[in-house]
Amino acid sequence: MKPVRTRFAPSPTGYLHIGGARTALFSWAYARRHGGTFILRIEDTDVARSTPEAVQAILDGMQWLGLEHDEGPFYQMQRMDRYKEVIQQMLANGSAYYCYTTREELDALRAEQEAKKEKPRYDGRWRPEEGKSLPTPPADVPPVIRFKNPQGGVVAWNDQVKGNIEFANTELDDLIIARADGTPTYNFCVCVDDWDMGITHVIRGDDHVNNTPRQINILKALGAEVPTYAHLSMILGDDGAKLSKRHGAVSVMQYDEEGFLTEAVINYLARLGWSHGDDEVFSRQQFVEWFDLDHITASAAQFNTEKLLWLNQHYMKQLPSAELAAKVQARLTARGVNTANGPDLEKAVVLYVDRNNTLNVLADAVEVFYAHVTPNPELLAQHLAEDALPALAEFAAGIATVAWEAPAINALIKETVTKHGLKMPKLAMPLRVILTGQAQTPAVDAVITLIGRDKVAAALAPYL
Repeated sequence: MKPVRTRFAPSPTGYLHIGGARTALFSWAYARRHGGTFILRIEDTDVARSTPEAVQAILDGMQWLGLEHDEGPFYQMQRMDRYKEVIQQMLANGSAYYCYTTREELDALRAEQEAKKEKPRYDGRWRPEEGKSLPTPPADVPPVIRFKNPQGGVVAWNDQVKGNIEFANTELDDLIIARADGTPTYNFCVCVDDWDMGITHVIRGDDHVNNTPRQINILKALGAEVPTYAHLSMILGDDGAKLSKRHGAVSVMQYDEEGFLTEAVINYLARLGWSHGDDEVFSRQQFVEWFDLDHITASAAQFNTEKLLWLNQHYMKQLPSAELAAKVQARLTARGVNTANGPDLEKAVVLYVDRNNTLNVLADAVEVFYAHVTPNPELLAQHLAEDALPALAEFAAGIATVAWEAPAINALIKETVTKHGLKMPKLAMPLRVILTGQAQTPAVDAVITLIGRDKVAAALAPYL
């Protein structure tokens, strides 16, 4: 077998979104699984829509996901001479021809076909055939160049996801491979690139299925080996509708901005349309070892935000505490929060990580340890009852001498509520609200220990 060579070939007209990231991941993983080569190719022939910023967004997204390429990035705009060279060869061998049909003539042809309820298609009027006389080319019409598509038989392939697919050649008209200004078209450039780069496996979205028969015919005309194709089904949003920005069809870098870990996103993308038994959580290395094309589902995958959040929390909990703290520190620093005036951040994130599923919400939770807390009056009124004030005062007095560790503080709270005939929440809840501004926290004794004796005393003083 030939060494595996895969490619990811995005158009730089926006950003790297979830669908593109999954295609890149599967192409990368297949190459890694088989000791092959993963190529990055930027299909930037749409000059009006392709921008340097969009190219950089793709490169940034690939880097954040850790999908390193072995060759490239190759840019189609830098390969124009090669495409034109191949087109001249095709003109010379008769697999392509000049077409002088004007836009007005094509519009009229389309209108006539639609009136007859026929499929709109080019009628081959400039296609050279044995015994056919062509008119003299008009001097004032710059010609396009069309591929001479086979007129009989079928073009078929065994798609690694969708099974056997075939198209009748009569359904395919003669594709334009170069525009009137000489620039080659997308479907043609893809064929030359895959040929020149020795691509063995094309893994891409199923929106390309209709392009595939045209590309196979062009590749055969070039004498090139046809790759193995695997067309991935679309991704649906949580609600079953086509994935859109409100579901998650956003730049993968937004997941970084929102506090998701790369490994969580990779693990989640891997399960969008592929499975390994019932395994839900696995490392990047395990994914590469297990990945194959046989277990990609032909049905649409459905995005599940809750599952992504669950995975992200799992990976946050797996991180060494120092590394987790460093990631949260970066977010707090970006907000202008000074963590020098507070408890050890590593201890704070360890205390709170079980309750938070992104780095951002974890940063939100621990920020209270480094900022002045002013409890919401309504929340405070809800939890600080009149009959709890004497207990609060006694607790505040007790912290001056208690050993500053969670078991001793817990014992002090219990002794105080017992003495005043109260239930635990009567004192624990106002302590939470006064000290953190939050009604929901980890164990209150652990929170108090982390805040520190002096800060707790100062925070309680206005309520005594």
